Amino acid sequence: MGRYFLGVDIGNTKSHAMICDERGALLALAHAGQGNHEVVGREGLTETLHTIISESLRQAGLHSTDIVGAGYGIAGFDWESDRPLHDAVIREVGPPAPYQLVNDAVLGLVAGASEGWGVVISAGTSCNARGRDRLGREGRVTGNGAWFGEFGGGIELVYKGLEMVSRAWSLRAPQTTLTEKYVARTGARDTTDMLEGLARGRYRLHATDAPLVFEAADEGDRVAREVVVWLAQELASLAIGIVRQLHFEETAFELVLAGSLYRGTPLIQQVMLSEVQRVAAKVTLRHLDAPPVVGGVFLGMACAGLPFGPLRHTVIEQARQRLYVSS
Repeated sequence: MGRYFLGVDIGNTKSHAMICDERGALLALAHAGQGNHEVVGREGLTETLHTIISESLRQAGLHSTDIVGAGYGIAGFDWESDRPLHDAVIREVGPPAPYQLVNDAVLGLVAGASEGWGVVISAGTSCNARGRDRLGREGRVTGNGAWFGEFGGGIELVYKGLEMVSRAWSLRAPQTTLTEKYVARTGARDTTDMLEGLARGRYRLHATDAPLVFEAADEGDRVAREVVVWLAQELASLAIGIVRQLHFEETAFELVLAGSLYRGTPLIQQVMLSEVQRVAAKVTLRHLDAPPVVGGVFLGMACAGLPFGPLRHTVIEQARQRLYVSS
């Protein structure tokens, strides 16, 4: 009888569960929707977790008692005060196996860094940042975005661009082609109509409008380029905070870039690297090339005392085939 490991990634929009054996063979990969308790409540989290665990066990032909280690990365597990709720849900629907519970951003670090430790900066709709040293000690930001001065996601980029459009409209800053791009995207008659419509809720801009800023920057608009540089500097500041928390200033470590925003322009990573190197000269950038749920499997292996390093490539390649290539 072999040993089997469960990884779970509960997200704000989608969730996955994955089972591998001790040879790294991928036996199951289940999908579901959002599961953050802050969005769907405890019942929604419980339902999502039950759905993907049950489906993954069914695919693998296993019982819950066959799992010997599990790793859960859950969006909404932001503070230690959240632990009792999540532990209770895991005990209710999860296998009776040792497990690690982390914020979902940590999965990107464990999956993306070659040795499972370092710093990860997630930039998608919004942003988050986490770090781990070799001993498992964690560094973090709040993960609550602009409210706490943590900028670096698509929505912050779009709003910063809008700020510059407003400044240009009131002649407080140079004109920018972002104005015409934002007007066209909202369908407004002109800049004044757009600003009024946004203020009154008739028009809306979304994180998915971030490519407008990248387009303007690529076309040579100086203001748009400055907005992108601002975003990269803010993302770098998240990393620098974690570097200081974990005392990585003199350490060679990997900074994992996770999220869709990095695909917008190479300028982001160029600026980030330059900024972080001012504090930690031995940093190297690494793009997350694995589904985050892989990190959950690796945490499960660690719980059971199985080194996941030798299995890393095997597990990642199978997961990529199932999640990326097949889709």
